[in-house]
Amino acid sequence: MIIESFPYSYSPLDVFRNFKDYPYSSLLLSGIKNSSWGRYSFMAAFPYMIFKAKGRKTSLITNGQETHKTGNPFNILREIYTEQSGKQNLPSSLPFTGGMLGYFGYDMGFTLEKIHQQTTDDLNLPDCILPFYDWVLYWDHKTKESFILWINTPQDKKNRIKELLKNPTRLKKSNESLYNNSSELKSNFKKDAYLNAILKAKDYIKKGDIFQVNLSQRFSCQYNSSPFELFEKLAFINPAPFSAFLNFPEVSVISASPERFLYLKANKIHTRPIKGTRPRGKNKEEDKRLAKELLNSPKDRAELIMIIDLERNDLGKFCYYGSVGVKELVALETNPTVFHTVSTVEGKVVDGITPVDCVKHSFPGGSITGAPKVRSMEIIEELEPTKRNIYTGAIGYISFNRRMDLNISIRTIIIKNKTAYFQVGGGIVADSNPELEYEETLHKGKALAESLLSGTKEKVLNHNDLKWLL
Repeated sequence: MIIESFPYSYSPLDVFRNFKDYPYSSLLLSGIKNSSWGRYSFMAAFPYMIFKAKGRKTSLITNGQETHKTGNPFNILREIYTEQSGKQNLPSSLPFTGGMLGYFGYDMGFTLEKIHQQTTDDLNLPDCILPFYDWVLYWDHKTKESFILWINTPQDKKNRIKELLKNPTRLKKSNESLYNNSSELKSNFKKDAYLNAILKAKDYIKKGDIFQVNLSQRFSCQYNSSPFELFEKLAFINPAPFSAFLNFPEVSVISASPERFLYLKANKIHTRPIKGTRPRGKNKEEDKRLAKELLNSPKDRAELIMIIDLERNDLGKFCYYGSVGVKELVALETNPTVFHTVSTVEGKVVDGITPVDCVKHSFPGGSITGAPKVRSMEIIEELEPTKRNIYTGAIGYISFNRRMDLNISIRTIIIKNKTAYFQVGGGIVADSNPELEYEETLHKGKALAESLLSGTKEKVLNHNDLKWLL
C-alpha cells in the first residue's frame, strides 16, 4: 500500500465532481461538523471487481467477464471477501483501506429467513451492488488531513485517477441554481390505506404477534436533472453524518442517513438504533419544548428499549458471551429537520468472524423492522404494497483490513429511469395514534421532499397531506 497526501482544502464534493459521471463512482460524505459519528469522508471509482445479487443468484464481474453462482449471497460474498482481503497486509489504524463500498438492499433479508413474499417488485433492482476498489481518497475531518491510498493499484489506473484529481471543480453556482424541474409527488399509499395498515398492525400487537413494527410509505416523482446535483442540494438542506452518493448504472443512490447500522474496528462492534421523532421547532423555545417532549415520552422510550433488546440479541449471535452491552441508553440527537432519540449497543466479536458474517447475522437492522424481527418482516410484506429495495438496507464500506462502517439507508432517494423514489416510515406500537404516525412520516420526509420540489412552488401536489411541504 502507498499513501500520498492530498490537499484537505479541496472538499469531497469539489473532487468528486470530476468523477461523478463514471460508472460505479462512489462517495461517502460526513456532513456534520465536529461529529464523533461521522469523522471521515471517502470516495472511489473504477472498481476492479463488482459483486451483485438478486435473491439467491449472484454475479461477479472482473475484467469485463461475468461469472454466476447460486446460493446464499452472504456466504458467497464472505468467500470472495476472505480471498480478496487475504491478499493484503494492511494497517488496522486506517478506517478504509480499499475493499467493498456499496449497498445491501433490505430484501437481502429474505435470503436469511423463510418469509412469504407478496409485495410488488416494481423497480427490479439488484438486492445488493458492491464494487471492490483498489484505491480510495479519504478526508479526516477531525485532523483536517486528506490522503490517497493505493492498494496494488495498476499504474495506468493511477495515472488516470491522478489526471482527474488535478483540477477539482469548485461549485460556483448558488444553491438556488440546483433547483430542478421535478414533477408532482405521489405516494404508493392513499392516506386512508396507510391509516388502515396501522390499525391492522395494532391488531397484530393486541393479539401478541409482535411488540412493534415499522411501516412505511414510498413517494415518487419525475426527476430530469443531475442526480449528483440533487445530492449536493440535499447535503445543503439536510447535512447528515452518514450521507452517500452511488452512481451505479442500475440506479443512482442519494442518501442523507442519520443512523449508523454497524461499525467495526478491530474486534469491537457497535450499532446505534434510532427510535422516536419530533419535528424541529420554528424557534428556540419551540425546539426546547419538542426536544423535552420527546425525551419524556414513555411511548418513544418504550419503542427504543424494545429495539435495544433486539439489537443485543443480534450482536449476541457473533459476539463473545457477556461482552454485549448498552453504552448509551436514550440520547437526544438533533438533525436539521427533526429530533431523534438514539441508543448505542456494543460487543466484542468472536475471533474468526468476518465483517460479512456480522452483517449477515444482524440484517436487516432491527430499528426498521420491529420486534420480533422475523414476524415483523412478515407483517411488513403483508401491509406494504411494494418492495423496499434499498430503503432500510445499508450503505457503506467493508474494508480489506476488517474495518466496517454501514448506515441504515433511511432519508434516501433513489433514481431509476428519470423517476425519483424515497420512503419514510415509523414504529407502530400498541398505543400508536394513526394520524400522528402518518404525520411523522411526513416530518421525516420533509428534507427529501424539499430537495426534490423546491423551486416548484407553483405546482400543486396531488397528495393533499403534503401541501405543507411547499
